[in-house]
Amino acid sequence: MNQPLAYVHPGAKIARNVVIDPFTTIHNNVVIGEGTWIGSNVTIMEGARIGKNCNIFPGAVISAVPQDLKFGGEESLAIIGDNSTIRECVTINRGTIASGQTTIGKNCLIMATAHVAHDCHIGDNAIIVNGVALAGHVTVGNFAIIGGLAAVHQFINIGDHAMISGGSLVRKDVPPFTKAAKEPLSYVGINSVGLRRRGFTSEKIREIQEIYRILYQKNYNTSQAVSIIEAEMAASPERDEILQFIRNSSRGVMKGYTGVY
Repeated sequence: MNQPLAYVHPGAKIARNVVIDPFTTIHNNVVIGEGTWIGSNVTIMEGARIGKNCNIFPGAVISAVPQDLKFGGEESLAIIGDNSTIRECVTINRGTIASGQTTIGKNCLIMATAHVAHDCHIGDNAIIVNGVALAGHVTVGNFAIIGGLAAVHQFINIGDHAMISGGSLVRKDVPPFTKAAKEPLSYVGINSVGLRRRGFTSEKIREIQEIYRILYQKNYNTSQAVSIIEAEMAASPERDEILQFIRNSSRGVMKGYTGVY
């Protein structure tokens, strides 16, 4: 249902049952899937690909050109997966030549005033809380939660099921299944509550706890801890995911909590 006070470029591809509220502008080269609602005063710019049954609240700006001085006007995309919600005044920039796209997965919640910069990649079921700022090239895993007003440095990786406290400054990679808090950002345990909610067994949670006990609480350096984990812990999808994350970290992983504020 296209309100007469909304503008939709003739080149945009909009499913028949999409609802577009007044004073919204949709540019050329935009695709919006079935069942999606676009609130008033939303701006959807070239390169947006919005899935089915999404909700985009007033004031959001989707697929604006990157805030990157190296951007040369190349064609790129901003992709939002099915069933995701983009709240008021969120800004999502499209990609650059580096990856060609910014992506947000399925069933995500991006809360009001958050910013997702160019070439960010957010997994499925992630929650980005109010006022979070993601710099360029940040990767956020499935089911990760980033607390309000957190600022994430460019090229940071945040693992699956990780939880970061509000107001954090994220300068190092945050491994999967962990909770991160304090300043500087540190390991403060595993996200056991979130893991239980998602069906992880007590045995599996204990396994993950033991892995991080070796990494963070045994006074080993990272290389030593990785070798011990691989030698002493039985192979499992979770163990291998943690080891792969640490080995692939280019910025280094966050440190353990020392008890010093």
